[in-house]
Amino acid sequence: MSGRRLPVYIALDTSGSMRGEPIHSVNVGIQAMLASLRQNPFALESVYLSIITFDGKVTEILPMTALEDVRIPEIVCPESGPTFLGEALHFICDKAAVEVRKSTQETKGDWRPLLFIMTDGKPSDTLQFNESIPRVKQANFGTIIACAAGPKSVPDQLKALTDTVVSLDTMDSNSFSSFFQWVSDAVTSGTTSLGTTTAVELPPPPPEVQVVL
Repeated sequence: MSGRRLPVYIALDTSGSMRGEPIHSVNVGIQAMLASLRQNPFALESVYLSIITFDGKVTEILPMTALEDVRIPEIVCPESGPTFLGEALHFICDKAAVEVRKSTQETKGDWRPLLFIMTDGKPSDTLQFNESIPRVKQANFGTIIACAAGPKSVPDQLKALTDTVVSLDTMDSNSFSSFFQWVSDAVTSGTTSLGTTTAVELPPPPPEVQVVL
């Protein structure tokens, strides 16, 4: 393995309320995001993707994989169930601590990882969620973007994790596709602004994606 990697973690809510059109739209959006990223030569060289879903349990559906080798299984939802976002964030912090390569005197480590979180509700595991916030903040992510999807989401809770919270009014394929296209743009801008220690300059979001101030 040569070259520095840009690790990208995506945490997706698969709780029961995402069943039906929302999760179908997420699957479509993720595939479009992959196609878009693969058109960027620098992303193909550097981006490594990891996808974690969370409902009543946390599942790593895609371990950290080079962009060109990524094959994403269809993402499905249980009929009902809680939203263990806190547990998912602890899981990602554990993974990042092991997977993101640190710089040594001989070699440069990976770029600071990016974290994208999408949820349509609020965490069922409030205590774990609150405990995960300082861990996420200390985990040295270059950018954290949280997406509050649909009318039942609670953007304010996500603001505790990151200043960059966006909301989707509707949970249809148009909204999700716009969101994942924006994620792709954000990753791509991450690959072009690498080498700086500052946070990634985010592209302006599409009209379906509102920035929560």
